[in-house]
Amino acid sequence: MPDSQPQPHPPSNSSGSSGQSDPAALLLCGARLTDGRTVDVRLGGGRIEAVGTAGSLAPGPARSGATRVDLSGYLLLPAPAEPHAHGDTALSAERPGPVSYAPEDVQRRATEAALLQLGHGATAVRAHVRVGDVQGLGALGAVLHARRSLRGLSELTTVAMPRLLTGAAGADGLAMLRDAVKMGASVVGGCPDLDPDPTGYVEAVLDVASEHGCPVDLHTDASDPARLSRLAAMAGGLRPGVTIGPCAGITRLPAEAASRAVDQLAAAGVTVVCLPQGGCCGADRRGTAPVRLLRSAGVRVAAGSGALRDASNPVGRGDPLEAAYLLASAHGLRPEDAYEAVSGSARSVLGLPEVRVEAGFPADLLAVRGDRLPGALSLAYSRIVVHRGRVVARTSAVREYCNSAVSVELGLPRQGRGELS
Repeated sequence: MPDSQPQPHPPSNSSGSSGQSDPAALLLCGARLTDGRTVDVRLGGGRIEAVGTAGSLAPGPARSGATRVDLSGYLLLPAPAEPHAHGDTALSAERPGPVSYAPEDVQRRATEAALLQLGHGATAVRAHVRVGDVQGLGALGAVLHARRSLRGLSELTTVAMPRLLTGAAGADGLAMLRDAVKMGASVVGGCPDLDPDPTGYVEAVLDVASEHGCPVDLHTDASDPARLSRLAAMAGGLRPGVTIGPCAGITRLPAEAASRAVDQLAAAGVTVVCLPQGGCCGADRRGTAPVRLLRSAGVRVAAGSGALRDASNPVGRGDPLEAAYLLASAHGLRPEDAYEAVSGSARSVLGLPEVRVEAGFPADLLAVRGDRLPGALSLAYSRIVVHRGRVVARTSAVREYCNSAVSVELGLPRQGRGELS
């Protein structure tokens, strides 16, 4: 499980083939990179084997049947990851009545949500799942079933979220959290802001994480600087690490208090996942964490989607490129830094190895129609998604214009059958 074992994965020094027949070998032809080069990329064994100038790469020994994918007109990027999803409530906004936690309903929604996000480019998803109360461990079991059904397509990992962990009412929640880890949840988390004793809640989560060697991922608005300071002090040094989000409350703190809080988070090595597309079921208020302030203090910032068409955000898209677009357009990040928040930083949150379009790195890639990153973030309609060296999703968009003098003059694509002529 990638979340529970975050291991750095250095690239291989070899850019050649193993020499064994690999029917899944791919040759990506004519792709554009962010540095302006046009290249061919050979994939095999789930990794990038070689990157060369366009037309320079052969399929490799014993691979005359390698599949060629023409990426002319596409920009090739490391695939994004989704660090903050809610698989148990996704796609429930349009259904009447309360959300159904029947295992078959949760499994269907979680699977469909992960596939929608895969189509957007996210080859790995971290799903927060409620445990305890009326749903017990049923919703978690359903999402774990979805995880198994998605193997080979997408990496789906789970965060167990109990409601209460302190006092008499919290004893059941604590037992449920431990059972959730034994069942297969790879991360422990929850919403300390909703517990009568938020600090006690965090202590309980960190204790369970230490017992099992799990990462921690907590929901918090982060609007109380004293509480945030205590969280940072408790989280410092914990491995495999602590992530918090969406932390929009930091933007409402006085400047001096906000600066002090983000410095404490940086010193503790805490990662912040912001939600530029809106809130989620674990955070009452909307807004986005102060990403530039956090980054300037040295805090690792990743961006997630949060709610995907549930009651918290009925129009949530679950699109990492939209999150990157919003970080660039509304929060002042350079397009390169905005995309890093949904790709490299997001993968780091999930404990996944770094991806570069270089030999030896994992073959998790996203090709988007366009030749520059700003344009791709603005109009990334057509996408080809590669996971473990295999094309797992394609989205194609065709735009045509009616016959007119201006369309002819500018060479615009025109309607083929004259419907609007």
